[in-house]
Amino acid sequence: MRALVVEDDPGIASGLQASLRQAGYAVDLCATIDAAWLALAVEPFDVMLLDLGLPDGEGLDLLARLRRQPAAAAGRATLPRPDMPVLIMTARDGVSDRISGLDSGADDYLVKPFDANEMLARLRAMVRRAGGRSSPVIAHGELVVDPAAHTVLRAGEAVTLGAKEFALLLTLLQARPQVLSKARLESALYGFDEGLESNAIEVHIHHLRRKLGDGLIKTVRGVGYFVPREDGAPTTPAQK
Repeated sequence: MRALVVEDDPGIASGLQASLRQAGYAVDLCATIDAAWLALAVEPFDVMLLDLGLPDGEGLDLLARLRRQPAAAAGRATLPRPDMPVLIMTARDGVSDRISGLDSGADDYLVKPFDANEMLARLRAMVRRAGGRSSPVIAHGELVVDPAAHTVLRAGEAVTLGAKEFALLLTLLQARPQVLSKARLESALYGFDEGLESNAIEVHIHHLRRKLGDGLIKTVRGVGYFVPREDGAPTTPAQK
């Protein structure tokens, strides 16, 4: 999962980045609307945390611009993603402010100061709704994955995964049965300022197969990786 934090206060931004990274997110920070739009135009973020009062304008203007983007054509990705979940985080606590934020297209509204655990819970709920899930856990065959607790059970037995392994498994499960390219997986796991070795995804896939079995993650040679549907239905086109 990759998150974009649009916040001009360096202290708040660094605190959010630390909390999100500890929870397994890849995180990028932007302090202005212009910088955020450039980031959204080049990377497929999964969620955005948006402040309202920014040096070059109102966060609601960025949100409105995002929601006006055309939807993706069937089987093709689009950047910026108009349907990306957005959490407004602001000191504006008036009822009218909350109504305006939600009616402008935000998925949730959080008033500063807030507890980091509440923020993470709201993000999980937003991602769950965006994926059409109601359950807080993801079940697939003999696997049960709990995004909140960061736990994985295989046939009732706990499996220990590294942070990037867990993030990769979660990304593939949430996208199933889409084929995700190596580049798409890299963007989901690593922020702009994180070092990335050329074979990192292959190494993580190897570790997941060793811990969870060879049959879970399939390879489409030259295209990418996917988790097949349990009913055996065909995969959907690969995301770029």
